[in-house]
Amino acid sequence: MSAPAAAESLVQSVDWLAVAPPTLTAVAALAVLVADLFLPEARKALLGWISVAALAAGLLTLLPLLDGDRSTFCLTTDPGVCSYVADRFTLVVQLVVLAGALLAALLSMTALKDEPRRLPAGEYWFLLLSSAAGAALLPASRDLATLIVALEVASLPAFALVGLRHGDRRSSEAALKFFLSSVTATAVSLLGVSFVYAVTGSMHLTVVAEEIQQVDGQFSTLARTGVVLTLVGFAFKTAAVPFHFWVPDTYAGAPLPVAAYLSVTGKAVGFTGLILVAVLAFPSYAPVWGPVMAALAALTMTVGNVGALRQRPDRDRSAVRLLAWSSVGQAGYLLVPIAAAAYTDDASRAIGSTLAYALMYAAVNLGAFTVVALVGRGRPAGRVDDHRGLYASRPVAALLLAFFLLSLAGLPPGIVGLFAKVTVFASAVEAGMGWLAVLMAVNVVIALVYYLRWTALLFRPAPEDAREDASAARRATAPITVALVVTGLLAVALSGAPQLILRFTGVTLF
Repeated sequence: MSAPAAAESLVQSVDWLAVAPPTLTAVAALAVLVADLFLPEARKALLGWISVAALAAGLLTLLPLLDGDRSTFCLTTDPGVCSYVADRFTLVVQLVVLAGALLAALLSMTALKDEPRRLPAGEYWFLLLSSAAGAALLPASRDLATLIVALEVASLPAFALVGLRHGDRRSSEAALKFFLSSVTATAVSLLGVSFVYAVTGSMHLTVVAEEIQQVDGQFSTLARTGVVLTLVGFAFKTAAVPFHFWVPDTYAGAPLPVAAYLSVTGKAVGFTGLILVAVLAFPSYAPVWGPVMAALAALTMTVGNVGALRQRPDRDRSAVRLLAWSSVGQAGYLLVPIAAAAYTDDASRAIGSTLAYALMYAAVNLGAFTVVALVGRGRPAGRVDDHRGLYASRPVAALLLAFFLLSLAGLPPGIVGLFAKVTVFASAVEAGMGWLAVLMAVNVVIALVYYLRWTALLFRPAPEDAREDASAARRATAPITVALVVTGLLAVALSGAPQLILRFTGVTLF
């Protein structure tokens, strides 16, 4: 072979269609940052519409990828080993993160309009799109280096978003807690990845899965330590107990659209990374990580639901705090099928249950945040009590919030929430973890208390001193209305045909 031909063989080909969703979002982030330099202050709102359009276009680029698995950045010496894979698992997670970012962007347009001096538009949209690009890259990552880079690209802008509000001490404190916890998680993950690379000689997940089974006895302790540290680092990102301490204060201190974004997209990022390293890279260590995941699931759902139950409805920002603790509890449910994957021969079906639950959770949780944002425009304290009597003043918003809360609780008419919980429950039973299924059922009952308590408030008479003033009540904006309509229609449609989500429980993911 001639020298030029040998050099040419080392060049990787790039499938631009496969990488379109994160690439388009990243390019839009740079475009927004540059456009901010030239747009006058009066036209900064245009940046929001550009961002919304870019995220919508990113969602549309998923459609051509539905016809089959695609991969790129593959080794020239072994085309079957790739760093980027656009399979069904990737597309489902990218749908969740990009749709979550799009709805958060719609809420952000109203937040930036209300606080133009405290939230700089250019920086805000650049950070949101950058984080969304990293989140869209992560599910397609099939080597440890790309996985860590994507995780940090998704996380680092999120720190800044949390603390971006000028002159707000609570926002700065929330960003600091988020930053410290995430940096700790990253350091632990990198240490674990370095150990894994030392014993396997590869970063690609499929190669690691093969090589880590053949580690010499003298390096077996190093391999086990690397596996544990890598998984612990990703557990930080999922807000699993005992790594959840940052969640309530971060959500309460962040701008509301950022809290909504973190509750869905941020959570999807953590769980995706955990699934990839556990199921793809370390399947031979299932006897090690399986019991750990089961214990984390039990602790997380219990602590999260008890924390939500203890929230006082008259406390400032109690609505967001309750949703924050609820998201911790929901994270426990999401961990159940991952734990079940260690005890079953069909790991893809178990992971499919997590995907199905994540799709349901994303739709209804973002809907609940949208109603909280709507009410917060007239009652900025953000208390659960501020929703008392909402049906009398905003009947459509009240009915939708009730529907979202009942879906999160798993009660009719929120059928999609019920069916998603049933699939998670079934995954535990099929894996022989009856004790975890029973504990999940107990936690579902605990969650009913605070979800139904909030729902009942919507239909009670509002006290005279808590009525919105007329000027605030008129300030409904088009972006919030669009977000509410989209989440409402999606939740109702999925409750009418839950099989649209549940079919993912039986799909072959990898």
